[in-house]
Amino acid sequence: MVGMSRARFYQLIGSAFPPPVYDVSTRRPFYVEEMQTMCLEVRRRNCGIDGHPILFYCRRPAINTPKKKSSPKTNSHADLIETLKGLGLVTTAAQVEAVLKDIFPKGTQNVAPGEVVRAIFIKLKSS
Repeated sequence: MVGMSRARFYQLIGSAFPPPVYDVSTRRPFYVEEMQTMCLEVRRRNCGIDGHPILFYCRRPAINTPKKKSSPKTNSHADLIETLKGLGLVTTAAQVEAVLKDIFPKGTQNVAPGEVVRAIFIKLKSS
């Protein structure tokens, strides 16, 4: 309920949180409703039952930012162009697209990336 691990909660019993009440027959600890609300209030106010301030770490809420929708071809072409540039071959996206359609008319899904780069490099170097 308070959003922390059991171990951390047990560490803070007595200083920040009240000690539990024990069932007489089973000797199991439990918190009655008033004590539960007291624990939630301690967590909300960041002040323990002993009056000392306590810091609770909490995860920051995830910010839902819209992701840019880009086609995988553009990203893979950028990677290919960068790789070819590293090999000493300056190309454009249009050249890479044309060579890809010429060499791999069915696409490059089942082809290793190294083979794709090799084939494009050889084709562009020879032309």
